[in-house]
Amino acid sequence: MTVAPSPSPAGSRGAAGWRIGVDVGGTFTDLVLLEPDGAVSVSKVPSVPSDPGAGVLAALDAAAAARGVAVGELLAGCAVLVHGSTVATNTVLEHKGARVGLLTTKGFRDSLEIRRGIRPDPWRHREPYPEVLVPRHLRLPVEERIDRDGREAVPLREPDVAEAAAHFRKAGVQSVAIALFNSFLNPDHERQAREVLGRAWDLPWVSLSSAISPTMGEYERTSTAVVNAYIAPRTVGYLQRLAEELSARGLRQDMLMMQNNAGTATVRQLADRPSTLLLSGPAAAVGALEFYRAAAGTDDLISMEIGGTSCDIAMMAGGRVGLTDALSIDGYDLTLPSVDVHTIGAGGGTIAGVDAGGLLYAGPAGAGAVPGPACYGRGGTQPTATDAQVVLGRLAPGTFAGGNITIDGDRARHAVEEHIAAPLGLSVEDAAAGVIRLLEQKLLQGVQRISSERGHDPRRFTLVACGGAGPIHGAPVARRLGCARVFVPKLAGAFCALGLLNSDLRQDYVRVLFADLDGADAGTLDAAWAAMRDEAAATLADCGIAEEARGYERAADLRYRGQQWDVTVAVGDVFDPGAVRQRFEAEHERLFGHIQPEGTIEITKLRLSGIGRVERARPPAAGLAATEAPTPRAVRPVWLDETSGWREVPVYDHADLRPGHRLAGPLVVDEATTTILVGTNDRLDILSSGDYLIHVD
Repeated sequence: MTVAPSPSPAGSRGAAGWRIGVDVGGTFTDLVLLEPDGAVSVSKVPSVPSDPGAGVLAALDAAAAARGVAVGELLAGCAVLVHGSTVATNTVLEHKGARVGLLTTKGFRDSLEIRRGIRPDPWRHREPYPEVLVPRHLRLPVEERIDRDGREAVPLREPDVAEAAAHFRKAGVQSVAIALFNSFLNPDHERQAREVLGRAWDLPWVSLSSAISPTMGEYERTSTAVVNAYIAPRTVGYLQRLAEELSARGLRQDMLMMQNNAGTATVRQLADRPSTLLLSGPAAAVGALEFYRAAAGTDDLISMEIGGTSCDIAMMAGGRVGLTDALSIDGYDLTLPSVDVHTIGAGGGTIAGVDAGGLLYAGPAGAGAVPGPACYGRGGTQPTATDAQVVLGRLAPGTFAGGNITIDGDRARHAVEEHIAAPLGLSVEDAAAGVIRLLEQKLLQGVQRISSERGHDPRRFTLVACGGAGPIHGAPVARRLGCARVFVPKLAGAFCALGLLNSDLRQDYVRVLFADLDGADAGTLDAAWAAMRDEAAATLADCGIAEEARGYERAADLRYRGQQWDVTVAVGDVFDPGAVRQRFEAEHERLFGHIQPEGTIEITKLRLSGIGRVERARPPAAGLAATEAPTPRAVRPVWLDETSGWREVPVYDHADLRPGHRLAGPLVVDEATTTILVGTNDRLDILSSGDYLIHVD
């Protein structure tokens, strides 16, 4: 896209100046630079798994070189820099976290290992749980007790804490989690334990469950605090070093980080709770969906963002993306406000092969940035989904990602032949087609997981195919789902990086409070919400958000008496029990298919979201309208699907397509950051925004 002239440097958040979003994925690091007039430029470089910050700096170097300026000038002119990072998630997945010690109430030493006694899949009852992050000899009990009303029943015995500190220090503990019984009602004992720990030992990493997850549920709250402590040294250390490096290179603003809740915050605010970054990358899909919903012409969207390593699926229904408190990373449970995103191991770098039983598999392991797919020529030898796409003619040999990657067709073919075709006695082409069919079946099930299983019919949604690998799978998956339309952003390969720049600052607060909905005292509830609002206002002010740009959203968790699971509903500025009941019953009906007319509804928690509204990203100006039919740059054989098989397919270059063009499939479009596949009898429209809309047959 055309880049506008450089504006003057910005000295405050939201001032005139360009904005930069950097999303670090498992394979590529994407950078989007957004001009004040809406013009966008994209830089895409290989990620550096051993040092994600190096990928960020390399992307900035590439963006500066594209503009013909020094990195210092690029950063000095930046009004906002938002970063989406996978460091927190990878720390858990790679088991590279800190050595953690846990302080818990006497009698609850083993609650972390006992878990909840519920298996996600009851038919896999022999599958072991993941290894406990804190071994038993580092889970130390202390004498204390807070009762059910939040009153001190047994004082904290400080010598127990001091003895635990000495034991931790001798055992080489690097980070401590404190999770005491009923601390969500009264955090005094946890704070007191932290003070005693600090007097006995100069340890910088201490995580309080009452500060990170002040909710009922002993196991979940303890697990959340432990995961937070586990990832803190590596994650916070990385962010602080990167922020200091960016400042030294010329950035005048605080770097912002994308959180699980699809809102941003400063590194300083996240230092005590890095667990809110576990969905830092995928959560940016919310901002991207908000950006694209006008161009897509609907508020009902399902995004299927497929990168090199995984596929992140999110659903926007009626213009809102759902939040959940139940978060699980590699089998470790957390209770944190998070975007409802479903992630599966299905990306361009997903490794395929034949197992010991002679069955074809695809994933969940991926080739990552290094060594990458075999066709990249970076040391990878295992066949991946990308290699299969090359064999099937959907991807053409040559360079992409700004010349950083070269696709070698011979390497792709050799990998598929050696590891799949020969063992199964198939042709190379049939083997590659099998890989794609299997991968797309996983994608189909992933979308159904977040739509059908949430009570939504996917047929009324538009599928947003994004990520570098998403648009090549969009039409086939939509066909199986029954979706009539597939929206493909022109910047599909930088979907989340753009979403970072369309996201508000956000902080979520929760208070446990039990009351019957119909008999609740409105004054008590309003006082609790007001206290959370004051806390949110102070946080937003610390971020430099003016009062007129602040917003607050109130909600409550409710359930029928006797139920175990809550339903969150919006409350509004005025507490109206009748209106709240109607919202609860409508949501309960959608989720579970029934309600209890005139049943007793209980309030279990109050919630407040403090939102600092930032300037929204604006779509770039529309390109020149089409004046004549485009001419394909090439025609090549492409395997389309099981029905159409191989066809001679026209291949269009994105530079030749204009708003108003309407093309009949089958065809392929080579975009700057992705490849789009349009099937037989499908139709492709180039929208006024420059984005693509596939009408699926």
